[in-house]
Parts: sequence; structure tokens; C-alpha cells
Amino acid sequence: MENHNQFALFRSRRFLPLFLTQFLGAFNDNFFKSALVMLITYHLAEKTGFDARILVNVAGGVFILPFFLFSATAGQFADKYERSFLVQIVKIAEIVVMAGAALGFYLENVYLLMIVLFLMGAQSTFFGPLKYCILPQHLSEDELIAGNGLMQMGTFLSILTGTIFGGLSILRQGGIYLVSVLVVGIAAAGWWASRHIPVTHPVAPGLKLSLNIAKDTLAIVADVVPYKDIFLSILGISWFWLVGATFLSQFPTYAKLVIGGNEQVATLFLAVFSVGIGLGSMACNGLLKGEISGRHVPWAAVGMSTASILLYLASRRPPLAPGTPGIGVFLFLASWQNVAVLACLFALSFAGGLYIVPLYAIIQKRTDEARMAGVIACSNITDSIFMVLSALGTSLLLAAGFSIPQIFLVMALLTIVAAMFIRTAVRDQLRRRGAL
Repeated sequence: MENHNQFALFRSRRFLPLFLTQFLGAFNDNFFKSALVMLITYHLAEKTGFDARILVNVAGGVFILPFFLFSATAGQFADKYERSFLVQIVKIAEIVVMAGAALGFYLENVYLLMIVLFLMGAQSTFFGPLKYCILPQHLSEDELIAGNGLMQMGTFLSILTGTIFGGLSILRQGGIYLVSVLVVGIAAAGWWASRHIPVTHPVAPGLKLSLNIAKDTLAIVADVVPYKDIFLSILGISWFWLVGATFLSQFPTYAKLVIGGNEQVATLFLAVFSVGIGLGSMACNGLLKGEISGRHVPWAAVGMSTASILLYLASRRPPLAPGTPGIGVFLFLASWQNVAVLACLFALSFAGGLYIVPLYAIIQKRTDEARMAGVIACSNITDSIFMVLSALGTSLLLAAGFSIPQIFLVMALLTIVAAMFIRTAVRDQLRRRGAL
């Protein structure tokens, strides 16, 4: 890709069908999850006698659980079988699962909907290694930064749009029927896109599958740890997801309790955060000009930390009086201090996009093709662990009396430590490679 025009990839069958498959799948995941959370919060919890807060947290755990359980197995399947065919199988499974979701919404059966949520997490677990393994098989080395940047941009835009439309659709008149039709239709569209992904070749057709989940999970992590540059990249990616999960999970309560905004303001925070990551991801290609390098990653982490500190400072304001009505977007934007909050969120997420894309490209470049699926599976496992740590750590800080802005400050300080660690690791790797 000599001119480094990353958007040229959208004209290529080597990239576009995989991008569309990923975008539609991520959109459907978040569309379904958002619709389910809104239905639980405003209807199902009261109807079934459950505490809405507990049920929403359970839903989050149910979706993450398959990444712990099946990532190692998913990596084996991605190595043993032809990957484009496996993607089609996964997308067919999504159609079946979403048909179950439609039934669950119609019956308003919370247990069936939780089973569907688990199965959605499982099909996402099996798709994860496939999408990142197919990219380096179809793209040249100087296209990997561009391809990964566009994939990250698409992922976060699909998270944003899926979350917004899922929440808006389910509670409207006839919303259950609308959501039921859409989740099945979007799954079918994803399957149609997957049929156009070019065929790859299986990298280990003779591999013997193992179904010992605990042993395989430990083995797949232990296999990656000795490859220091790859494992450090995986940990760097997982740290990004920990930071992202911390901020995203706090937006609703931050908007309500700190800013005094309504759900429109919380949605605006999500939009700015998602767009920032998307634009930062795309900017990587222009910054690196197609070169796969981690030299800018520590500075991107410093940018994330600096923006978090500024966000903490912009969030310092008198506590809200109990019962204060939430303001909408237009009143929110009338205050320069609130505009500063948005600017900090955008800077934080833009730096996050610059941070994460090179790490994925480094993994794809430096991992042997025969080991790629196992490495991506390892990354899925550590991502899940770090997101659970985010939830536990945030809960402990809140229980200890920390405010949400103070949690943002803690994340800033921890990210500074991570940036120092990453800088040392990158410098050591460059020295070993004779670049310094």
C-alpha cells in the first residue's frame, strides 16, 4: 500500500467482507446487550422480583464467561480448519442464537435471555481469533497498521451505534418485536458478508483437538509467555481494555451524579469516547506510514494518562443537591467546563486509538502463522481477566469512598506506571534487535 491510503482497503475483497462481518457482529452483540439491559432495568427486574443492579452485573459476567472457558478451544479450531469457512459457521450459529433471543424477548423470559447472552459470548469467543488471524493472511505487512486501524474504528463505532439503538428500540411501542426482527436480520447480514471472505489455508490440519478447558487455557498462556515482545503486547492490549472498561462502565453514573446530566449526556460521553478511539485508530497509519513499530505506544499511554488527569480536574465541582433534575445535551454544552470534559474524553480516547493499533500489528507481524490463533486466544483470555479486574477494582474503590473522578485519577496514575513499563520494554526490544 505504497500511498498508505488506508481507505483503499475498502475496495478490496481481501478486507471489506471481513470488516463488514466484524462490524455487523459487534453491532449485534451490543444492540442485543443494550436492549437486554434496558429491558431488565425498566421492566423485567420488577416483573421477576430481581434487583436490577445485580441482574445487570450478572449479565456482564455471563457475557464474559465464555472468553475464559472457550478461548483456548477457539484457538485450536482456528488453526486446524479453514478460517473463512469457520467464520461462516460462527455466523450461522449467530442466526440460530438470535432466533432464541427473539423467543426470549417475546416470552420475556430472563433465564432464556441469559442463556442467549452466554451463547452470544461463546460465538464472539470463536470469532475473535479468526478475524485477527485472517488479516495477516490477506494483507501485506505494510497494510497491517491500516487494516487494524480500520477494524478498531469499525469495532468502536459498532459498539456505539449498537448500544444507542438497542436502548432506544426496546422500550418504544412494539420495541420487543422490532428488536427481535433486527437481531435475526443483522445476524443474517453478517453471514452474507462472511460468504465473501476469501478462502485461507488451514495452518495445522493435523492438530488434535483437546477439550480439557482448564489445562488448555493454562497451556496456551504458558506457550506465549516466553515470547516476551508478543506477551508484552498482549498485556498492553489488555491494559487498554481495562482502562476502557473502567471509563465506559462509569459514564452513566458519572453523567448523573457528577455532571448532573440525563441519559442524553451519558450517551454523548459514549459517542465522543467511541469516535475518539476510531479516529485515533485511523490516525495510526498516517503517523507510522505503514511501519509496524511500538515506539509511539508509550507516548500514547502518557497521552491517555494526561487526559485522565485533566478530566479529573475538569470534573471538580460542588456536589449536586439530592433530587436535582438532569440537564440535557444543549444545557450541558452551554458550560465551558462541560465542554472541557468532552475535550478531555476525546483526547483520552484518541490517544487510546493510537495506543492499541500498533500492538495488534506487532502481534500479527512477529507471530508465526502456525501459532497466531493461540496467541489471539491468549489475548482474549487476558483481556477478560483485566476487564474483570476493572469491575472488581472499581467496586472496591467505590466501596472505599472514592468518587468517580477520583477513580479516573487512579487510572491516570496507574497508566503512567504502565507507560514507564512499556517504554522500558520497547527500548529493550529495540536494543536486542540492534535498532539502538
